Amino acid sequence: MTDSVAGRGGGWYRFRDTWLLPASPKAVFDAVVDLAAYPLWWRDVRSVSQVDEDTAELVCRSRLPYALTVRMHRDRQDEREGRVRVLLSGDLEGMLAGVLMAAGEGTRLEITQEVEARKPLLRKLDRIARPVFRINHALMMRRGHNGLRGYLAASAS
Repeated sequence: MTDSVAGRGGGWYRFRDTWLLPASPKAVFDAVVDLAAYPLWWRDVRSVSQVDEDTAELVCRSRLPYALTVRMHRDRQDEREGRVRVLLSGDLEGMLAGVLMAAGEGTRLEITQEVEARKPLLRKLDRIARPVFRINHALMMRRGHNGLRGYLAASAS
């Protein structure tokens, strides 16, 4: 689900996704907080550079002809509660949070993102291209979900 953030102008987005994963909450948590491994399972994450102990810079590119450079700064990481949250800066500013919970034999990961597009091209095209940006985001998240499912399955073997 994607929608505009209530009370915000153009360039603001709220995304909500739910991923069902065939692994324990601990295995999912470990994979989600290991940003350096993202390019191994999420093809849209082209590179990850460690900035400091709590911050990494990711370069992402999906189907559209532009890349996003985003710094993710760890704000919350609590394995016992199954909660993670990072603050975003760069081409997107805002936050990304995840809540993990056991679901049958696997894990349910609920992802919430509230971001403002800061990249000038995205801001300029927001009014006319918002539906395309939403579709692009949904496809990127689907590839991330599928990639993580495969990565977790291979890790369990």
